Amino acid sequence: MNNKNQAPLLSVDEALDFLLRRAQPVEAVEDALTADALGRVLAASQTSRINVPPHDNSAMDGYAVACADLYPAGTTRLRVSQRIPAGKVGISLELGTAARIFAGAPIPPGADAVVMQEDTTPAGDAVIIHRAVPSGTNLRYAGEDIAQGNTVLQAGTRLGPQHLGLAASVGIARLPVYRKLRIATFFTGDELVMPGELLGPGQIYNSNRFTLNGLLRCLGFTAIDLGIVPDNLDATIAVLKQAAPEADVILTSGGVSVGEEDHIKAAVERLGTIDMWRIAMKPGKPLAFGRIDNAAFIGLPGNPVSVFVTFCIFARPFLLRSQGVMNVTPRSYWVEANFDWLMPDRRREFLRARLEPGMDGQSRAAIYPHQGSGVLTSTVWGDGLINCPAGTPIKRGERVRYIPFAELLAWH
Repeated sequence: MNNKNQAPLLSVDEALDFLLRRAQPVEAVEDALTADALGRVLAASQTSRINVPPHDNSAMDGYAVACADLYPAGTTRLRVSQRIPAGKVGISLELGTAARIFAGAPIPPGADAVVMQEDTTPAGDAVIIHRAVPSGTNLRYAGEDIAQGNTVLQAGTRLGPQHLGLAASVGIARLPVYRKLRIATFFTGDELVMPGELLGPGQIYNSNRFTLNGLLRCLGFTAIDLGIVPDNLDATIAVLKQAAPEADVILTSGGVSVGEEDHIKAAVERLGTIDMWRIAMKPGKPLAFGRIDNAAFIGLPGNPVSVFVTFCIFARPFLLRSQGVMNVTPRSYWVEANFDWLMPDRRREFLRARLEPGMDGQSRAAIYPHQGSGVLTSTVWGDGLINCPAGTPIKRGERVRYIPFAELLAWH
């Protein structure tokens, strides 16, 4: 065994820091219609050229009044001098009158409050106001939401529906976005066959192809899927030579351990470099990172759960940072454990878990009874991961760090 194989395992935090420092964000920028920019990453911060709202306006359907015209106690009868629907601009409010006004309509000069219609009674060409209101009631002021010149969207934001709506609200019709990351995937193993084919002796269905490509699509990426590669060095080198010029990142599963049929590491080292190899985590110790020319390489393990977990913990933040996303850290939460984990591993463990409501209404974390790296059902049963520090037993009732799958598969 060579010295590299004998090197100490990297901690999860060391490995993640190593990866993120080597992520090279794409630099090419495209001009996209705001309506077509969902899921893209903003290349330059955006500022507003207008105030939102653009004018003082009514927050309610009701009557615009000058508070000085209202009796402090009892009712006030005011003639209705004008009607202002949304999209129209009224004239200055006459003394001693009210203006019928609708939500979103500009406040006429001279008015300083809106009495909502539930506190009024129409009376012919007048309105009876049943209670006085202070100045500013039910008004939305110009620039209250967004002031002209303010930054509304930060560079590095993965654009969701709310971001597109905000851009549209200040009149931005086109947005500068980074070009989409090119990700090549392939899957090694002579034992792999596709669903729909008959299984031969010693063969299994290629679940990793569906899991990994599904994870990429979930995050808004599109894979260049190069399929299944035989377990030999020449075939592995050939597909890497094909992938490197086409892709920003090459992402594989299987073939990165130390077995005689694991050729990924040797093939990458033949064409480029392997800079990181083994991680002190369970599941997923064998995880490789390197480069072939301008393409980054991430080799995930072959076991199905290991593929899922190592993608979420390492590949996801690396890919998002390479796409230009700034915030790549998933939110996690402290929850109470409804289980005992009394024989922890010396490596950090990521236990498949889900939150279950108790009789007291508080949700607690339960773990799947079989935590093996080949038990893919645990990822379907669960809705998140428990981040269990190395060598740390967990007793029922203690607080544990829980990362929801919803966070691990989120755009941000």
